[in-house]
Amino acid sequence: MSIVESTEPRIRDIKVTSDAIVVYLVDGRVLSVPLVWSWRLSEATARQRARFKLIGDGQGVHWPDIDEDISVEGMLHGVPAHRPQTLVHFRDGQARGNRKQHDKRLNRSNKTRRSTAKR
Repeated sequence: MSIVESTEPRIRDIKVTSDAIVVYLVDGRVLSVPLVWSWRLSEATARQRARFKLIGDGQGVHWPDIDEDISVEGMLHGVPAHRPQTLVHFRDGQARGNRKQHDKRLNRSNKTRRSTAKR
């Protein structure tokens, strides 16, 4: 009979401080990453940060109040969560840029018209 132990890192407990996410693994290791690696956690309240549940058999953590998930593998490999750029922000910025270029063209043509009219 063979007893196989899992070599996959698993979370035993987690603590989120004002500047770090600290994970205590079943095998005794302690991992810590900067809180800013999770923009959702860094913007969350202390109460929201304290309310979490382990995912699976400790492969990750889920914060239901802010819909954030962090895996042990992500922490071990140094993969921070990037803030997504929404399509609305992109469209607004693009529209503003196009408007400015369009306005410049209109201004040039108005100046041209004025200078031609004065002649």
